[in-house]
Amino acid sequence: MHSPDPETPIEDTLAALTELVGEGKVRYIGHSNFTPEQAVEAAEVATRDGYESFISTQNEYSLVSREFEVTMQPVAIEYGLGVFPYFPLANGLLTGKYTREGGGEGRLRTLKPALLADTDWDQLEAYQRICDEAGHSMLDVTFQWLLAQPNISSVIAGATRPEQVARNAQAGSAEVPRDVLVAVDDLFAR
Repeated sequence: MHSPDPETPIEDTLAALTELVGEGKVRYIGHSNFTPEQAVEAAEVATRDGYESFISTQNEYSLVSREFEVTMQPVAIEYGLGVFPYFPLANGLLTGKYTREGGGEGRLRTLKPALLADTDWDQLEAYQRICDEAGHSMLDVTFQWLLAQPNISSVIAGATRPEQVARNAQAGSAEVPRDVLVAVDDLFAR
């Protein structure tokens, strides 16, 4: 379910989704962009009324967008939801292709110029140094940091070119040392 439906009671939504599972049209159900309260309500209604339960949640989560850790992550842990973070690379900001001096071509410059203007470039450059010293790309470290977080099932990564798809897949199996992940976590926790 891509987003909550404010017009339909969760009981009706879960009844319809349970029917789809029963018909074999879908195997499991997940939600995206639910608030913690909506996710808890859905879990409690499913248990109480015997409906299929959501097994996953999809939320924005990255090194530079960590609100998820205090909102939905505790709910995901409590209710056993697999997490599929989207915008893991912050629209390319965490790939190293954008620079303080304005370098880097990409959609972020035209679609979200405010994000670039508000970027903590000192922090981003420190991140690049950590990755360089560890011998890993920012992509590798970003994905591995996410995959090391509680309940993360996979990372939703966008791509505009075939080589980006291949590189994203490779990043999922990179072997980044734990001390590097801890250093990165500390850097972006400030």
